Amino acid sequence: MSSPLVSLEPKLLWQHFDSIRSTPRPSKHEEQIIEVVKAWAADRGHEVLQDAAGSLSIRVAATPGHEGAPTVVLQGHLDMVCEKNSNVEHDFMTQGIEVDVDGDWVVARGTTLGADNGIGVATAMAVADDPDVVHGPLELLCTIDEETGLTGAKELDSSIVSGRIMLNLDTEEDGAVYIGCAGGADSVGRLKVTRRPGYLNSVPVRVSVRGLRGGHSGLNIIENRANAIKLTTRVLLAAIEDGLELDLVSIDGGSKHNAIPRETFAVCRVNAGQVDALKAISESCAKDFLEEFAASDPDLEVLVEAIGDEDGVATPINVHARDKVLQLLDGLPHGVLSMSRDVEGLVETSNNLAVVQTEDDRVTVWVSYRSSIMPALHAVRRQVDSIYKLAGADVEVDDAYPGWKPNPNSAIVQTTSAVYEKLFGAAPELKAIHAGLECGLLIEKIPDMDAVSIGPQIENAHSPDERVQISSVQKFYKHVAALLEELA
Repeated sequence: MSSPLVSLEPKLLWQHFDSIRSTPRPSKHEEQIIEVVKAWAADRGHEVLQDAAGSLSIRVAATPGHEGAPTVVLQGHLDMVCEKNSNVEHDFMTQGIEVDVDGDWVVARGTTLGADNGIGVATAMAVADDPDVVHGPLELLCTIDEETGLTGAKELDSSIVSGRIMLNLDTEEDGAVYIGCAGGADSVGRLKVTRRPGYLNSVPVRVSVRGLRGGHSGLNIIENRANAIKLTTRVLLAAIEDGLELDLVSIDGGSKHNAIPRETFAVCRVNAGQVDALKAISESCAKDFLEEFAASDPDLEVLVEAIGDEDGVATPINVHARDKVLQLLDGLPHGVLSMSRDVEGLVETSNNLAVVQTEDDRVTVWVSYRSSIMPALHAVRRQVDSIYKLAGADVEVDDAYPGWKPNPNSAIVQTTSAVYEKLFGAAPELKAIHAGLECGLLIEKIPDMDAVSIGPQIENAHSPDERVQISSVQKFYKHVAALLEELA
């Protein structure tokens, strides 16, 4: 059914989420979203500060009689991961997100939803608007480009933030209070390739792996979901090992450094008499993949399709370079590399083989790695760099961002937990997360900041299966409101 978001409770929160998710997302700095939020603040007379990177700090006056309470920072990010299914026509630059309500869940139509972190920003705006919420002075800290590199947190001008108690509203589990997170970094390898004309008896085909669940490369990596780049590489290597005359024209898969690749497409040229053999190999691989991944990715499929013999597919990569590309993709690690020795069930270190893109003269491969232990993070970076270099690729490494060390005894953690238990009759779980919350960077910028992170139930973030649970949003809003009153 179509989603009447404004009819859901709490009404103010869903109105703000509706306005945020229905605004198109530019690729840089979320300019249109920024303007929506600034216009909302100006309409209500709130002071707005903006730093050079584009992040906003909106100062909201205290409820009368509570002006002397400590300032509380409500923090969220304005961007989202823009992922869609390949059969969905959607331009994130010009179109808002189309949503539905499915029982107790809000979902999108074939795209990511933007609940990560539209719900967090909408919650901050809603409590500022809600006359029934008692609070001291508030600062709504809305950062930019969190999903593409934590840019807003990295480049934050700390002078626009005066509060020293922060509620980060960007976690995705009902009933949990997060008090720590992993650090992370990305590496990009660029492998030069040369080309030659295809053999006269060859025909072009597209090998596709699709139907995978994908998901958040931090939150979902523990579930051992399939990686479409890895599976496509395995199909091509199986064909070559079986003696097929297979040339590689291009291989493209994944789209975001922090999303597990759901689809990958390889354009190849193969001997005309061996197309049926390639199809048989792909079918055999699909059976093997389902034996491995049926529990996590039951809808995965491997397809071999004939395509037009056009100029763009007439010049495959030379065999030596083809082998280097496929060996690189096969050799790069993906998945959980180690579990925490200190926190049961917490992934300590992981790597996501995130994106492969083919251009005329090079193939580019992105990986994203995370760890709650910085020496382990550096060790993975070194391992990835070694594999890149063995393949002959040029390597570029992004600066690492720090993790957030858990402190279960901090004042805001204790207060957040006590308020939750009073409201709902049970203590929340205190957890750390294998994902890159902005708290680590913001605390690095403002060392005396006391922070905690909470949120509603959001599932399958960073994929078109993303959904947010309505009833958990209601609990989340009630918790935030009660916590602000306690702090006031």
